[in-house]
Amino acid sequence: ITRDNIVEILKNAMTIHKKNSGEIDYLYQYYKGNQPILQRVKAVRPEINNKVVENNALEIVDFKKGYVFGEPVQYVRRGETEGVSEKITQLNEFMFAEDKAARDNELAEWFYICGTSYRMVLPDVNFEEDESPFELDTLDPRYAFVVYNNGFGKNPLMGVKYIQTDKDTTLYSIYTPTTYFEIEDDKVVKEEAHVLGDIPIIEYPANSARLGAFEIVLGLLDTLNNTVSNRMDGIEQFIQAFMKFVNCDIDEEQFTALK
Repeated sequence: ITRDNIVEILKNAMTIHKKNSGEIDYLYQYYKGNQPILQRVKAVRPEINNKVVENNALEIVDFKKGYVFGEPVQYVRRGETEGVSEKITQLNEFMFAEDKAARDNELAEWFYICGTSYRMVLPDVNFEEDESPFELDTLDPRYAFVVYNNGFGKNPLMGVKYIQTDKDTTLYSIYTPTTYFEIEDDKVVKEEAHVLGDIPIIEYPANSARLGAFEIVLGLLDTLNNTVSNRMDGIEQFIQAFMKFVNCDIDEEQFTALK
């Protein structure tokens, strides 16, 4: 990837990413409770149209996230190399300073919702001795992605994140293993080398198919919402029902019993 071909590569990647981003946003809105039952249309007695959201999607995500990431992830020594324990202890302290446990929860929430998530790691320009020399950030997967080589190993070629500017344009920040680019209006507006040695945007897929935790049961969740909504409609319609008697004589005792 060079200055000469990066715009074309970005355009091709965005074609795929926009489709993924739309699906991710649908799952994210579903997780927040904006589910199809809220657009329900009822043809018979439309004035009684309960729209009940049983947000099992949120419950599924919270359960899996709490089960796996209930305790902070920590690094431990592997092997018997001398002096490694102190370095691992220091690494854990750096992670604690960056509140990595909270960042891990953010990652988990995203990949359980939509099947993938992204973390960005950059040097801390304001590093102090009692803090961490790097910074962690969890990116919104609707506005970030990684491009991979389709050859052996499928190695990452570039990491991309983008924002909407005040000028109503899209600014892309792109990292390759050696160079940082900024692209705006299909033009490279910035190019500079970096010494990170790798792409600082790392993808964390939930599984090889990048399926979210509740994505495979969306139909069942919609059916549950519809069932509960119909049940509420039935109760409300029964309460508001009335009886009409034709060619019948109802005495006061029977009328009182009916009431």
